[in-house]
Amino acid sequence: MIIKLKRLLLIFIYICIIPCIVLADDVQEETELTNAEIQETLEISSNNKDILKDINSRAYIVIDRNSNRILCGKNELEKRKMASTTKIMTATVVIENTNLSDTVEISKKAANTGGSTLGIKTGDKITIKDLLYGLMLKSGNDCAVALAEYTGGSIEGFAELMNQKACELGLENTHFETPHGLDSENHYTTAYELAILSNYAMKNKTFAQIVGTKNYTININGYPKNINNTNELLGNLNGIYGIKTGFTNGANRCLVTCCKRNNMDIICVVLGADTKNYRTKDSIKLIEYTFKNFEPINVEEKMKEEFLKWKNKNKFSIIKGKTKNIELEMEELEHSTIPILKEQISNIDISIECENKLYAPLIKNTKIGNITLKINEEIIAKANILNKNQIEKKSVYDYLLQFFKDYKTYFNKLYDY
Repeated sequence: MIIKLKRLLLIFIYICIIPCIVLADDVQEETELTNAEIQETLEISSNNKDILKDINSRAYIVIDRNSNRILCGKNELEKRKMASTTKIMTATVVIENTNLSDTVEISKKAANTGGSTLGIKTGDKITIKDLLYGLMLKSGNDCAVALAEYTGGSIEGFAELMNQKACELGLENTHFETPHGLDSENHYTTAYELAILSNYAMKNKTFAQIVGTKNYTININGYPKNINNTNELLGNLNGIYGIKTGFTNGANRCLVTCCKRNNMDIICVVLGADTKNYRTKDSIKLIEYTFKNFEPINVEEKMKEEFLKWKNKNKFSIIKGKTKNIELEMEELEHSTIPILKEQISNIDISIECENKLYAPLIKNTKIGNITLKINEEIIAKANILNKNQIEKKSVYDYLLQFFKDYKTYFNKLYDY
């Protein structure tokens, strides 16, 4: 009897411990950095030229939001667990496929989900909008399941929607199995693809508003409840305006951050930091490094200047064309301004490839060449050179007309003699 009781006690302890071990997510067992510690990290970042060597996170990346250009990274293409940064995709799919004013009744499955929760119970009624705030501010796994069930019919059905969206965005090294990101073998992404997903999500005004909110009052069964954002940098570092924290034992500490200062707008992703303090410090270091060492350059302006010089120096022959006049134009760049490492600005090289001898007919807006801006062989920007006017091919009639004109000119010259 005593042995049986011991076994039951061990089983009970095991059941109690397992959720803490496996399902832990965005728990607050670690203290956040104080303002003094944040200022100290900022000072270290500004004075340390080799700050990138002092990053604890297993993988990181910083991209320019306008062009998706990678500004710095480490193991950014390596597949890794992503913890609650998964909820960036969860919220995106929900926002694009539901009515935010709809009311959801919480299922037993959602209410019993482990890890970080909003604290909703079976039978509770709450709007999708408030569930989204609970999802992104409190990192509520219960909210994730409730939203998945409502939007996709089940967790499995919702995961299909998540993977369809990943495919649509070209995320080839990302796969979802759950809406909350608790550790799962086939649930992964890369720092790079998480940054691309985040950039897409932040273009949605509803999403951006939610993740940029420090605290918010939701309603459960008509009763108000105030919640705070788990993002420790929001409101504590210049320019931060989103987006999501994450933690599981398998993924370690993760953080995706958006930061905008003057003409630069970046996304920073850190994955696999050992502690919450490390992920905070790593994010600060990467953000400060980027704004200190990169300068937004109007590459389109530089390319157009070079193009005009080239165009004025070169002559073009139109073989078999009714007209010899050709109007060339450089195609507009999708992103005119791109951050460039300050020490590499002097290494900018612009090259032009274009045929000088062209054959009619030439259709309007025909590509006849290209102009490329590189830095140390890395292509930063590329644009087509277009023919802006229609040039038709000479017909037999045109050749006869030209013959008679030439003959008349020749005859007149003889007559003058």
